Amino acid sequence: MCSCELPNHEFSKSKQLNEVAIVMVPFPAQGHLNQLLQLACLISSSYDLPVYYVCSATHNRQARVRANALNPADIAKILFHDIPTPEFSSPPPDINAMSKFPSHVQPSWDASMLLRESIATFLRDISPKSRRVVVVHDYLMSYNVQDVSSLPNVESYIFNCISAFTLYCFICLFYGMSLQLGEELLKKLPSPEGIMPDEVRDFTTSQNPYIDIRSGDIHNTSKVIEGKFLDLLAQAEINQNKKKWAIGPILPTKLNHISNRNNICLEWLNKQPPSSVLYISFGTTTSFSDREIKELAMGLEQSKHKFIWVLRDADKGDIFTGKARKVKLPEGFEERVKEVGLVVREWAPQPEILAHPSTGGFMSHCGCNSCIESITMGVPIAAWPMHSDQPNNSFLVTEIFKTGLIVREWEKREELVSAFTIENVVRKLMASEEGNAIKKRAEELGEAVRRSTEKGGASRIELDSFIAHITR
Repeated sequence: MCSCELPNHEFSKSKQLNEVAIVMVPFPAQGHLNQLLQLACLISSSYDLPVYYVCSATHNRQARVRANALNPADIAKILFHDIPTPEFSSPPPDINAMSKFPSHVQPSWDASMLLRESIATFLRDISPKSRRVVVVHDYLMSYNVQDVSSLPNVESYIFNCISAFTLYCFICLFYGMSLQLGEELLKKLPSPEGIMPDEVRDFTTSQNPYIDIRSGDIHNTSKVIEGKFLDLLAQAEINQNKKKWAIGPILPTKLNHISNRNNICLEWLNKQPPSSVLYISFGTTTSFSDREIKELAMGLEQSKHKFIWVLRDADKGDIFTGKARKVKLPEGFEERVKEVGLVVREWAPQPEILAHPSTGGFMSHCGCNSCIESITMGVPIAAWPMHSDQPNNSFLVTEIFKTGLIVREWEKREELVSAFTIENVVRKLMASEEGNAIKKRAEELGEAVRRSTEKGGASRIELDSFIAHITR
C-alpha cells in the first residue's frame, strides 16, 4: 500500500521513517516570509510531516516574531535552519520618493541571491536521511534552489504568493498574449506602468531560466474565488505539464489561538459596536510622506468614523537594526480623536483585527496577504494600491469580486490624495447603501472561502491531494 493511500493518522509512521521531508525556502520580505511560515505550520500540524524553514538568521527571526494568528505550538514544530547571508546595507525608506516601491531593500534582495551554495549544501545533507525531500520555494528563490535537479530524491514546487488573477495578467504581459477578460474589464484594468523599477523587473525575470526545474505549482488562493483565473492561468502557461494545487487561504481561519489577547488593538475593539471600525494599514513596504499623513489624518477625523490606524514606515532590509522614524501627526490630532480612533505605531495582529466583529472595513494597499486575510474574514476593502501586484489586486477586489471601493485610481498615483477624497470613501464604505451592499458581498465571499478550507471543501481537497502526491 503506497503512502498516498494512508489516512492522516498514519502519517506519524512516515515521520518516524523520515519518509518525506519538506523544505520551505522563502524570499526575505515580510509578505513572502509570512505565507511560507503559514504553509509550514499547516502542513506540520495537519499531516505530521517534518518541515524545515530555511532562510537567513535575521529573516527566520523576523518570521517568528511576526507570526500573526499562528499557534506557538505549531511554530515550535518547525525546524528553522539559519543559512549564512553576506552582510548587506539596510538604509531607511525614502518617504518623499515619487514611487512607492521599496527600493531601499534591494541590497537585502541582492544578498539573498548569494544563497545557492548554502541551500545546496543543506539539501545534500538531508537528502540521504529521507526517502524524498520536497522543496517548496518562492518563485523569487528559483535561482537559489536550482541544484534540486542534481539530487535524485529531491523535487521542487513553486509557491505563488500572489493572486492567480495577477499572475495570469503578468504572464500574458510577459509573453505578449491577450487577456481573456471581456471588453468592459479590459478598459478598466490598471496599466503595468510604474508598478516597479526596471532593476527589480530584471531581478524578477532573472529567475525565469530556473523555473522549469519545478515539478508543480502551489497557489495561496481558493477555486471558490479564483477558479476562472486558475483555469486561464493553466491555459496561458507555456509549459502546461506541471501539476497545480490551489490550497488557500493557508492562514488559520478559525483563529483558535489569539497572538496576544491583551493587545491594545483587540482591547479597544472589544469596546466598539459591531462592524463600526475601519482598520487602516498599508503593509510593510509602504511609507507615507508627512504631507500624505496629514491628509489621511484630516480625512479620517472629518469622516467621524471609528478607526484603528497602524502608522508605520516600510520595513528596512533588516528590521532589527536602527530606530524607526517617529511619524508626526497634525498637532492635537490624537487628543481630538481619542473617543473614535486609535493610532498604533507597533506591529499589529492584523488577522485577529480583521476577524473581530467590531471591524467593518479595511483601508489597504492591497498586498496579497492583506487581500487574502480581508477576503477570508469577510471584510470589505478601501483599496489604495502602491506598487507591484497591488494595482491588479485592488482591481480584483473592486471590479471582479465587488467587495471594495477604490481610494485612488492607479493612473493618478503621483497625485496627493486629499482629505476630502479620503473622508468620502470612508463614509461611502462604512455608512451608505452602496457600502452595505459591498459589505454583504464581502461577508458572503468570506463564508464561502472559509468553508473551502474545511474537510470536504475545495481547498482542503487540493491540500490533501498535494500531500498525497508528495508522499506517494
